[in-house]
Amino acid sequence: MRPILILALPLLLAACQQDSDPGPGGVTRGEARALDEAAAMLDSRPAPPPLVDATVPVEASAPAAP
Repeated sequence: MRPILILALPLLLAACQQDSDPGPGGVTRGEARALDEAAAMLDSRPAPPPLVDATVPVEASAPAAP
């Protein structure tokens, strides 16, 4: 009976870890998991269309001479 308890103790302690336990980079395990999921979601999105050149020509931005 005692060997079973000795073997079961590490399993029970491993199950006690929570999402609020510190993880890599100073964030909690839950936050790290959420950041990983968000990064995966952003990586799976299609690339945005190319931007149109929206600069204003110099002639149109210069004030009119009196």
